[in-house]
Amino acid sequence: MDINVSGDLDANYTYIQEAFHFSDDVKKREFLFNERKGVCLFLETVIDDERLDKMFFDHLQSGEDEIKTCIHASDLKMMRLLNKVSPELNQGKVAVFLEGDSEAYVFDVRKTSERTIEEPENEKVVRGAHDGFVEGLMTNLFLLRKRVKNQDLVIKYHTLGQETETKLAVVYIESMANPKIIQAVEDKLQSISSDMVFSPGYVEEFLENEQLSPFPQMLNTERPDRTMANLLDGRVAILTDGDPTALVCPVSFFAFYQSPDDYNSRFIVGSFYRILRMISFFIAIFVPAIYIATVSFHFEVIPADLVLPVKSSVERIPYPPIVEAILMELTIELIREAGIRLPSPIGQTIGIVGGLVIGDAVVQAGLVSNIMIIVVAITAIASFVVPSFEMSSTLRVVRFPFMFAAASFGYFGIMFCFTLLLIHLCKLESFGSPYFAPVAPLTWQDLKDSFIRAPLEKMNERPRATRPLNKFRQRVRKGRRKNGE
Repeated sequence: MDINVSGDLDANYTYIQEAFHFSDDVKKREFLFNERKGVCLFLETVIDDERLDKMFFDHLQSGEDEIKTCIHASDLKMMRLLNKVSPELNQGKVAVFLEGDSEAYVFDVRKTSERTIEEPENEKVVRGAHDGFVEGLMTNLFLLRKRVKNQDLVIKYHTLGQETETKLAVVYIESMANPKIIQAVEDKLQSISSDMVFSPGYVEEFLENEQLSPFPQMLNTERPDRTMANLLDGRVAILTDGDPTALVCPVSFFAFYQSPDDYNSRFIVGSFYRILRMISFFIAIFVPAIYIATVSFHFEVIPADLVLPVKSSVERIPYPPIVEAILMELTIELIREAGIRLPSPIGQTIGIVGGLVIGDAVVQAGLVSNIMIIVVAITAIASFVVPSFEMSSTLRVVRFPFMFAAASFGYFGIMFCFTLLLIHLCKLESFGSPYFAPVAPLTWQDLKDSFIRAPLEKMNERPRATRPLNKFRQRVRKGRRKNGE
């Protein structure tokens, strides 16, 4: 039911108090303007008193004829419905009522309390920019605008969460992003109906096509330069107020193995480390399974010189390799989780000392073979090589089905699981784009930036999987001169 703003100041104040259930942080400041009484209503917990004085109260004695000319705010709104004013106060705005007027003057004086811009802890690089997103949406959009000085950069605001009213921003470049992808993102955001949306994790789960898939279908990043690079490839970014993470879509499997360092280094170095990361994918998934299958079913494939060391290592273990593998994998996960939850100095100590002490103790006690300790250590290191935390978590989960298959059927079980994994990756999509592109479907042009990073002058086209409107990143230069001739 719509309720109009009243000329009676006390009636307006009473309504606002009732709307906030007489909360103690609902405050009012009275003033006189041209011999007329007025009140300023706000929530003291979310507004900045100093800004309020500078934008309004310091100008009351300037001799102006209208109250709106005393409000030095670019976002000033006149509102006639009182029931529309109270939600604005929640957003850090102030409502000014003047005796006898049938409208309220609403403007923004919200309090800003943000940490300083610094490099994200989980996405560090050797070369390149060392700034990262923070919890303020406007600051994050400023970091993007600073990098993409293009009038085609479009920002669309959304508000999600019936109770939290979280503000989101959909960012894309109009001349590059495919309209179908933009529309798909907009439709999915509008379809979200939830009381609580306060982090990108909530938004990501609502937007994903295959929620049962262990693989992330949106790229999470706290780096403005990485977000900018994806925007220039025709992708869409989603930023949430109160969180430093940007969601990028659509993405492919190989996007999670790309790092800004790949492009800040020479292409030979960048390609080497990207290949190393791709190898780590296979190590993280296959090494424990191969060890279990070899010891349990295929002992004959072990070289003759290693038969006796392996035999002496495993013959004292009272249970099968799958049990010791699960025991050690769970121990590593417990140490990792404890290291995250504890304060940084203590967490690092727990991770190092705990791993050494536990590893040595279980071997001495005959509960786990020393070869299994090596296998688990290599696997853990390989899973942390991935530049994306979400993909790293996926690898740690996916390796368990491979271990069970290896313990049940040996190498045949491993190949069966790997076949299912490939089928799933080939079938998976991210906002209509193939997840395993450019391998499936095979696109020779895009292979230049997948397993390796080709020289920049060879990467003339944007990824075709995103279906960008402008497919050329740069034009081929003809007649290139050498040695400055």
